[in-house]
Amino acid sequence: MKNLIPNLIHKTSALALLAASSAAIAAPDLGQATKQPTNWTAITMFAVFVILTLFITKWAAKRTRSASDFYTAGGGITGFQNGLAIAGDFMSAASFLGISAAVFANGFDGLIYAIGFLVGWPVITFLMAERLRNLGRFTFADVAAYRFAQKPVRMFAASGTLVTVLFYLIAQMVGAGQLIKLLFGLDYSIAVVLVGILMMVYVLFGGMTATTWVQIIKAVMLLAGASFMAFSVLAMYNFSPEQLFAKAVEVHAKKDSIMGPGNFIKDPISGISFGMALMFGTAGLPHILMRFFTVPSAKEARKSVLWATTWIGYFYILTFIIGFGAIVLVGTNPAFKDAAGKLLGGNNMAAVHLANAVGGDVFLGFISAVAFATILAVVAGLTLSGASAVSHDIYATVIKKGQPAPGSELRVSKITTIILGIIAVGLGYVFETVNVAFMVSLAFAIAASANFPVLFMSVLWSKCTTRGATIGGFLGLITAVGLTVLSKSVWVDVFHNKTEIFPYTSPALFSMTVGFVGVWLFSVTDKSPRAAIDKAGFEAQEVRSETGIGAAAASAH
Repeated sequence: MKNLIPNLIHKTSALALLAASSAAIAAPDLGQATKQPTNWTAITMFAVFVILTLFITKWAAKRTRSASDFYTAGGGITGFQNGLAIAGDFMSAASFLGISAAVFANGFDGLIYAIGFLVGWPVITFLMAERLRNLGRFTFADVAAYRFAQKPVRMFAASGTLVTVLFYLIAQMVGAGQLIKLLFGLDYSIAVVLVGILMMVYVLFGGMTATTWVQIIKAVMLLAGASFMAFSVLAMYNFSPEQLFAKAVEVHAKKDSIMGPGNFIKDPISGISFGMALMFGTAGLPHILMRFFTVPSAKEARKSVLWATTWIGYFYILTFIIGFGAIVLVGTNPAFKDAAGKLLGGNNMAAVHLANAVGGDVFLGFISAVAFATILAVVAGLTLSGASAVSHDIYATVIKKGQPAPGSELRVSKITTIILGIIAVGLGYVFETVNVAFMVSLAFAIAASANFPVLFMSVLWSKCTTRGATIGGFLGLITAVGLTVLSKSVWVDVFHNKTEIFPYTSPALFSMTVGFVGVWLFSVTDKSPRAAIDKAGFEAQEVRSETGIGAAAASAH
């Protein structure tokens, strides 16, 4: 039990990221949900979940005595527990509702999200997991700045983390507000404040331990619920996917085209760019990377990625079946549609309506509560990674030069958590009517264009220098944000200009290139005395990253 909690915290962050990106890509039409009658079954089940997690938070608070306990659960989580927590981070509500909605609308093409998110994991397994665990303590900046001048690299890493986290948080808060308005019949404003308060309680009192446990419980509930839905659908067709697909083609408006590609992304450059953002963004998401510091050793870090990939892969197969199940059971049932023939609550509610179709009102309440619990867990993980960037990277390392007063780093982290919570609630209000899609895709694109190139080059390239990492990272960050603003999702949909300046779906192909070339160019041209120190430090870094000699150990409990 004690090992499980830290794992869950890191996972929560990852899940938030995934939720955001799924929402952005697969579920761009989250939009305005219609307020529904109060669903007391869902509220009761959700209340049970909240009470259970608050007890866990109380238990975790007794164990959270140091900064290590707060950020990484003392490094005492096992590989299996951490794998389940990472999977929890990744199997977001947006992922669950969004991918099944994309399959419901477009058939086979909805799978691009699932595949894109999944194939990022081998990159983490073979290039990052062990090295992260051996070099870092609390944040990915520990790894990126290992042999460099601390101040510039940590300032960049904290900037990249906070920008990524804020865009994810907006998507989560808007998603939570719309979901609760639809499922529980509560006002949007009440829903957003509720999420903000609960998230602050989990993080403030329980730290990584509570966040990890919340994530693990949520992951188990979501896997169980999705499995029940998928098997119920298959049972109606004698467990023959072929019969299910044949029926879906027969009843879907797009007929045969739902079994082939081409309904989603039209041009190859957008396809490649989008795929790169999903794949490499995973390896740059701060809340996912943070999860690797919750395990006691590099071996457990590898094991946690193996387990996470297993659960995530299984879950995405389920969402595909759920999407096709929704086509045949929800799309053909007028009870789930409004007067105009559109799905109640929009396509994002396809999986929720399917829960009603296969399991009645009680199962609908369960899935609704799980969807909200998912958002809570993700938001807690995101907040924790944002708070650690401020307290550990900026306050303890840059301002206090690595010598903070005892207890002060933890205090700064908790103050930051409250500030981030208030900002998240405020942004939730401001962006209530705005499409969350561009924020999620921006979060992934930033992670792939800024955090990933710096992390990759600093760990694997001996000639990388402080100047190269800092300038290259900021160039990738600025390019990703700039191109996203100039794309259709912001320039036309938000600023209401007539045509977009940047014509492609995702900036990753271009901004990632700028990031990598920037790191390389400003490193090879760096002849400063600091550059010689940076290059000389690579051998010691490589030995520690490969062997784990000198790595931070788990704290005694």
